[in-house]
Amino acid sequence: MAEKVKVWFDPEADYLEVQFREAPGFMRATAHDAVMERVDEQGHVLGFSVLGVSRFRKGHPLEAELMTGT
Repeated sequence: MAEKVKVWFDPEADYLEVQFREAPGFMRATAHDAVMERVDEQGHVLGFSVLGVSRFRKGHPLEAELMTGT
């Protein structure tokens, strides 16, 4: 069974957000300065955001690690 993913893009803010599931959570920094991850209280990843999307060149993917809860 397929799961829905929600994606928002704000071209004026140059901001992209991807949400894997809806649940209360908070944003947390990652090792990549452009990427934040949204996690729940247990540390499970709910989604992520990317600031400054247009600075990444076509054909050169952005790579970032999202942490998972223990």
